[in-house]
Amino acid sequence: MGQDLPVLIQGGMGVAVSDWRLAGAVSAAGHLGVVSGTALDVVLVRRLQLGDPGGHVRRALDALPMRGAAEGILDRYYIPGGKQSDQRFKMSSIRREKPSRNLEDLIIAGNFVEVFLAKEGHDGPVGINFLEKIQSPTLPSLYGAMLAGVDFVLMGAGIPRTMPAVLNNLAEGRSVDMRLDVRGATKDDDFKTEFDPAAAMGEHLAPVKRPKFLAIVSSHVLAIMLATKIDVPVDGFIVEAPTAGGHNAPPRGKLQLTDGGEPIYGARDVPDFGVIADLGLPFWLAGGNADPKRITEALDLGATGVQVGTAFAFCEESGFDPEVKRQVIEMARSGDARVFTDPLASPSGFPFKVVQLDGTLSNDDVYTSRERQKCDLGFLRTAYKGSDGKFTWRCPSEPVAVFLRKGGSVEEVEGRKCLCNSLLANVGLGQIQEDGNPEPMLITSGDEISQISRFIPDGADTYTARDVINFLLPGS
Repeated sequence: MGQDLPVLIQGGMGVAVSDWRLAGAVSAAGHLGVVSGTALDVVLVRRLQLGDPGGHVRRALDALPMRGAAEGILDRYYIPGGKQSDQRFKMSSIRREKPSRNLEDLIIAGNFVEVFLAKEGHDGPVGINFLEKIQSPTLPSLYGAMLAGVDFVLMGAGIPRTMPAVLNNLAEGRSVDMRLDVRGATKDDDFKTEFDPAAAMGEHLAPVKRPKFLAIVSSHVLAIMLATKIDVPVDGFIVEAPTAGGHNAPPRGKLQLTDGGEPIYGARDVPDFGVIADLGLPFWLAGGNADPKRITEALDLGATGVQVGTAFAFCEESGFDPEVKRQVIEMARSGDARVFTDPLASPSGFPFKVVQLDGTLSNDDVYTSRERQKCDLGFLRTAYKGSDGKFTWRCPSEPVAVFLRKGGSVEEVEGRKCLCNSLLANVGLGQIQEDGNPEPMLITSGDEISQISRFIPDGADTYTARDVINFLLPGS
């Protein structure tokens, strides 16, 4: 992979938390900045409907080598001066296995814009982070990021065994497909999503480079498989501990909970770093490593470096709502910042770390007062094979009667929260609900949230990405 690999990788967090501003700041400082690749088509159209302050989205769209698509997106979604605060966002199409031409263009453009802006003004590397469990938009998302020159692709929350080969084919301009995980499907079913760069680009098939692929894993067994037992091996690993924010891998074995209701992780959940090092591929440790001593320990284990998320999540450049960052920093300073690893919150079924913050869905009153809405974004829906043999979708966070009608069970809906909408609300892009109320937030963070105040310079109330880097790597 080359010798100039970064010691520090900034985590690809949430929806637009690790946005282009944060990733660009980290990359400009000589490390690997990473943008979140989740819901970037929705992020794009909502930024345009807010008036695109600063003109950054429009500047990036001007560089998109799909002129007709860029002009169509601006015509449909750009509102000069921005929409009224009580006006609902105009929706783009919900995700499906075979997106319409307009939706595919939006997905490509959203990923292109985020990477393009993150790479502006410096020559540092930029990565993009995807969740394997969000499958239907993956192929055009990858291509949009590659059109902008993305250097690394990171993917976790699943087993991304086909992704290295997909990247090879996209770099050569060939059509690609990927099998979809569908509940109830048999070995004879062929549910898949497809993408053809030539069809997307028309006559002007732009050359793209092949980015390096880093798989996010939580076990050495999975690392062995991805390094030695697939046709095109991965280029490296992010080895993630359950202390990391967002979605966590579930504990191995039968699920056991603490008295407080959090999953219990044990010895089986600790990977063998020696085995991973012996694979000969670069790897970074993630989760609880925002400390110079932990970086030294990681290097001593044979790691190339560490990935850090929570420390960057609440810095000035991150996409979190500024008032949220202020409140979280105050709680960290007073010793009141707390994260709950919720085994139920995510519709995906993965444990999900939730910051306990008044006014958000972590509060029972806020959660119970929010009426379940029709699934209008659909990123965390589950694909299933219906009784008619056809492919369709359901989400345990949608209205209970709707979910049950689609074959879901009552047990699956308990405690589920609408992450898609709440995560967009976290970054100032929340929808206005049909009853006129704003979509509530749900803040996620790693366990190190209690320690973020150490990055704040003397006499200041906030901190920057550079402050985090200087603390972790003195003299860098």
